[in-house]
Amino acid sequence: MLTTTPTPHPENTAPPSKVSAPQDVIETRLWLDEHDWLYSLLHSEDNVSPTFRFPDLISACVSLVFTHQDASTRIFQFLGSELVLRPPQTPRRRESMWREQFQLLLDLQLSPANRHPNPKFQLDQLTTTCVALCKTWDASGAIILRQARRNMAARAHHRREAYPR
Repeated sequence: MLTTTPTPHPENTAPPSKVSAPQDVIETRLWLDEHDWLYSLLHSEDNVSPTFRFPDLISACVSLVFTHQDASTRIFQFLGSELVLRPPQTPRRRESMWREQFQLLLDLQLSPANRHPNPKFQLDQLTTTCVALCKTWDASGAIILRQARRNMAARAHHRREAYPR
C-alpha cells in the first residue's frame, strides 16, 4: 500500500513563496522503535537552531542512506535479514517526510528488487529501514542533524529558483 496523502500542517498555510506548499510533505508510517529513537533526537539538546521536526529527521535518514552507491542493496539486505524477523504487527506511528525523499523510496518500492519473485516491502518498511540504518551508523544522531541542515538548505535553494523575486 502506498501512502501518498499530502499532510497539511498549520505552518504551511502561507503562499508558496514564504513556505512549502502542503503537498511537499507526504505521510508515511514509522515502526515504533525507530520512531522512539527519532523522538529522542527531536528532543535532544543537540537539535537546536533550528529545531528539526519529524519530516526533517526522517528525510535526513533517507537522504543519508541514498548517499551510498549501494543504497538499494543496503536497504533490502536490512529488510531481508533484520526487519523481516520482527513481528509483522509491530505498531507504527504516522509521520511525514519531504516529497523529494519520498520519491526516492517510491522509486525503490516500484523497482524490480521489490517485485516477484522477491518479497514485496511497503513504504513504512522502507522508511523504517532508512532510520534503522542511520541509527546503527551513529546512535547520537549527529549525522542526521547535519543532513537535515543540508536538506533544508537545498529546499530553500530550490524554492528560490522556483519563486524568484
